[in-house]
Amino acid sequence: MYTPKPYIEDDLNVLHAHMRQWSFATLITHGENGVQATHLPFLLETSADTSQTPAQDPALGVLVTHLARANPQYQDLKAGAPALVIFQGPHAFVSPSWYVNQLTFPTWNYTAIHARGQPILFEEPDDILAILKKTVLTYDTPVGGSWKFGAMPDELIRSRMKAIFALRIPIATLEGKFKLNQDKTHEDRLGVVTALEQQNDPQSQETAAFMRAFLDLDPTPSS
Repeated sequence: MYTPKPYIEDDLNVLHAHMRQWSFATLITHGENGVQATHLPFLLETSADTSQTPAQDPALGVLVTHLARANPQYQDLKAGAPALVIFQGPHAFVSPSWYVNQLTFPTWNYTAIHARGQPILFEEPDDILAILKKTVLTYDTPVGGSWKFGAMPDELIRSRMKAIFALRIPIATLEGKFKLNQDKTHEDRLGVVTALEQQNDPQSQETAAFMRAFLDLDPTPSS
């Protein structure tokens, strides 16, 4: 990922926090049929997870997900294809009209994290079941609804597991790009945030909120 120096984000705690926040990501591989991409929810395991053994806990973390066996990407992964997982955060168009210095051009502010690693497939029912339980615990349990994974008939769960496989990706490299006008003045950044807050689309407003918090943008420059 091309990342000019002002936009580099390499704080591991920041990257991990936003990988969890933007956890519906894109798995990309390349195999005999060319480039394949699948959109999936990813769990992130780190050293903070005491259930992990050292072999499963490289410094950058481990990504965990599951896919359908019918997915063509299954063949790439079985053949040993390396993986790129892209996490996408808030993004929005930026007009030069919002700057004090308008001798420049339109751009796009965005946030992205790229994780690369060598996937490990898990196809045994017990391994798949463990990952499904953790996925439900992460996403469905906080909803507090009446549906319970443990109440599902065992034969229904087992038949579903025959159609999927689990995947763990120990992260080998991790890149963060938070392009948020860091190369502009405080006044120009504040102009962008103010304008984005006034747009009607949620994506612009989310980008504005992220910029204001991440860049610590108060109405006036701090002394």
